Amino acid sequence: MYLAKIKGNIVSTQKNSSLKSHKLLLVRRIDLNGNYIGNKDEIALDLIDSGIGDIVLVAKEGGAVKQILGHRNAPVNTIIVAIVDDLDIQEN
Repeated sequence: MYLAKIKGNIVSTQKNSSLKSHKLLLVRRIDLNGNYIGNKDEIALDLIDSGIGDIVLVAKEGGAVKQILGHRNAPVNTIIVAIVDDLDIQEN
């Protein structure tokens, strides 16, 4: 799992039948200070109604996606599992 910020929506005229009622979003990894890591965006399945600018927790593992969706039909391995409201980092 990793932290990411939502950068945009994905719009598709053709979609796998297992994904027809689900939203796809464009995410990019961030560090604990909210800065982007690298320049690679990823597409993630969103079932929790997150939006552009939200910081989210992303799982990138096919088994987790299958458990959350309850089936193996969706061709997805990246899913948004939580919206992060606040980060509290304590340094020792």
